Amino acid sequence: MEIEILSTQGSKPLGTLSNLNPTTSIKEIKKQIHGLKKSLYPDRQSIRLESKGKSLSDGETLKSLGLKNGTKLYVKDLGPQIGWKTVFLAEYAGPLAVYLWIYQRPWLFYGDGASAVPIQPVVHIAAGCWTLHYVKRLLETIFVHRFSHSTMPITNLFKNCSYYWGFAAYIAYHVNHPLYTPPSSVQVYTGLALFLICELGNLSVHIALRNLRPPGTTVRKIPVATSNPLTTLFNFVSCPNYTYEFGSWLAFTIMTQCLPAGFFALAGLYQMAVWALGKHRAYKKEFSNYPKARKAILPFIL
Repeated sequence: MEIEILSTQGSKPLGTLSNLNPTTSIKEIKKQIHGLKKSLYPDRQSIRLESKGKSLSDGETLKSLGLKNGTKLYVKDLGPQIGWKTVFLAEYAGPLAVYLWIYQRPWLFYGDGASAVPIQPVVHIAAGCWTLHYVKRLLETIFVHRFSHSTMPITNLFKNCSYYWGFAAYIAYHVNHPLYTPPSSVQVYTGLALFLICELGNLSVHIALRNLRPPGTTVRKIPVATSNPLTTLFNFVSCPNYTYEFGSWLAFTIMTQCLPAGFFALAGLYQMAVWALGKHRAYKKEFSNYPKARKAILPFIL
């Protein structure tokens, strides 16, 4: 069997793949396209049945797609790629370093003598919570997360780091400012308790999601609550990890009474809602028995 390979840009022919059989997978096709054009390594390719069609998954075969001898496949160059894990480590290590640097009240931000001004207890608590959150994220990236895709466009590294690093500096500047005025102790410790619960809930959900996917596979199953009570949110939303993430930053905002932290929480909620709605639609499309009562990210609301 022969398959003609064309570029999605102007339908320019890249070559013809020969001696294929019906069981040949898209993953194997990508490897052979790499042989035709060395710059198109497999992670950089999006294989499609039509120039503007959707990407085919690596596990699909020529037979499952109904392709015959002489059929055309289109390949889109996704551009230079970088590993998901690399991006995650960079975007999480940066905010940790930036916040802890500003936490020391450097003269560059506050002028000489700022470090001598007494620091409110909530400022230390906030630094501890910030550190806990990002250290947890780094450890999850290394030991917990299993990525369905190994790479992403390298431009995401700069976009993601700008977002996380910029907000870290914005929040840290205000919380650690010598003129910062803390809220009441009741508000601080209420926010702290909620923050810790949400962080533990987020970790619990990530572990539950990890256990759904065997190592080295892209298997997808309907996520459900486990024996851990903090995973009960799966009964109400498709992406409880995002729910807990928003909860953490809402709690941080309550604890510090810092407006920039509130902006960060709302910005995160918006982006996570977009992701959650997409995943929610995908779950419902893929699984005919998907729970109909679930929302995407906010129970009973969204």
